[in-house]
Amino acid sequence: MAQAIKNRYDFVILFDVENGNPNGDPDAGNMPRVDPETGYGIVTDVCLKRKIRNYVEVAKEDEAGYQIYIKDQVPLNRSDKKALEYLGIDADAKDALKVAKKDDPELDRKIRDFMCQNFYDIRTFGAVMTTFVKGALNCGQVRGPVQLSFARSVDPVLPQEVTITRIAITTEADAERKGTEMGRKYVIPYGLYRAEGYISANLARKTTGFSEDDLQLLWQAILNMFENDHSAARGKMAVRELIVFKHDSELGNAPSYKLFDAVHVTHAEKITFPRSYHDYVVTVDENLPAGVTCERLS
Repeated sequence: MAQAIKNRYDFVILFDVENGNPNGDPDAGNMPRVDPETGYGIVTDVCLKRKIRNYVEVAKEDEAGYQIYIKDQVPLNRSDKKALEYLGIDADAKDALKVAKKDDPELDRKIRDFMCQNFYDIRTFGAVMTTFVKGALNCGQVRGPVQLSFARSVDPVLPQEVTITRIAITTEADAERKGTEMGRKYVIPYGLYRAEGYISANLARKTTGFSEDDLQLLWQAILNMFENDHSAARGKMAVRELIVFKHDSELGNAPSYKLFDAVHVTHAEKITFPRSYHDYVVTVDENLPAGVTCERLS
C-alpha cells in the first residue's frame, strides 16, 4: 500500500454554470437550490462528491484499488460482502461476523483496511458501511480525510422557468387531439460558485491511507468533474480554477478560514451583472502564513 500523504491541504474550487441547473432541489420541484434569505445559489457537497466519483470511475474503470463504493445501481451490501469473503467469513450466515470477531480481535481493522485499499471513495471521503444488521454484513464506519463544503454562488442568482415544447406525443389518444406537448425546465442564466475543501494528513495516515497518488487523482478529478457529465439540464458547467494551499506539516500551519479569506473574487471593472467568468477578477493574497504555499490549477 502506498504511503499516506504527509501534508495538510486546504483548497478552493471555482466553477460556473451557464443556462443550466447545477443542482436541483427535490423539495422545490427540482428548481436550482437557492438560499431563500439571500438569493445565493447552492450546490451540495454530495453533488460535488458524485461528480468526483463519476470521473474516477470513468478514468480508472474499476482498476484494482480504485473501485467506487457509492455507485449507481450497485447495492452497498454487494461491496460490503467482498471484504468478508476476502477474510473467509460467510456474509449470509447469522452471527458469523460476531463469532469471527471473538476469534480475531483485529478483525474490525482488517475489514476497514480492505475497504480502504480497494475503494477510492472510501479512502478519500470515508463511508458508513453498517447497512445490514441482521446478518454478517457490517463493515463499520470510516471517516475520510477529504471533506467538502456546500458550494455557494459569488453573487445572488435568479432561477428562470423556461417553457418548452416537444413534438413527441406520449399516448395514441393524445396524438389524435394535439400535435405538441408542453414542458418546463429551470435554468440559471449564469452563476459562479465557490466551494471549499479540507484534507487531513493525520486522518490519511491513521485511518484510510490516502496517498500522494490519490491526491493527484483528486486534483485531476476536481478539475475535470464536469467534462464527462454534460447534459441538457446542467447547461454549460466548468471548473474554472482550483486554488490549493499546502501546509508543510501534518496538522497544518494556519487555520483554514485564514487561507480561505485570502482568496478574493470580485467584479471586473464596470461589470454590474456578471455573465461570464471573465467578468470576475480572482486574486490570492501574497502574504500567506508561514509554512503555507499556494498553487493555482486550471
